[in-house]
Amino acid sequence: QVQLVESGGGLVQTGGSLRLSCVASGNFFKINNMAWYRQAPGKQRELVAVITSGGRINYADPVKGRFTISRDDDKNTVSLQMNSLKPEDTAVYYCYAEIKPDSWLNYEYDYWGQGTQVTVSS
Repeated sequence: QVQLVESGGGLVQTGGSLRLSCVASGNFFKINNMAWYRQAPGKQRELVAVITSGGRINYADPVKGRFTISRDDDKNTVSLQMNSLKPEDTAVYYCYAEIKPDSWLNYEYDYWGQGTQVTVSS
């Protein structure tokens, strides 16, 4: 059974930094897109950053220049370095991955982590 487990959330002051990590465990063939989403209280879940299997990256406008997404395919991990944090970055952050179970299959499953709280105090 495939699982995504996040770590690294916490409480930080405005202007501070945090690093989130997510590791995929279980039996699978390949991880395609990996991403970080966030959901603030009373708001819809939104994409923060995505990285493809080829290393192509896109960021949401509010985090451009402050957040950096990276992945390590040898360790099945995706990370999010968050710098210059603002109170509006406060949210539960979720790891996401599109995972192909076996090489002969032409579809992927979507997996989500359990979420990690990031709180930025003003």
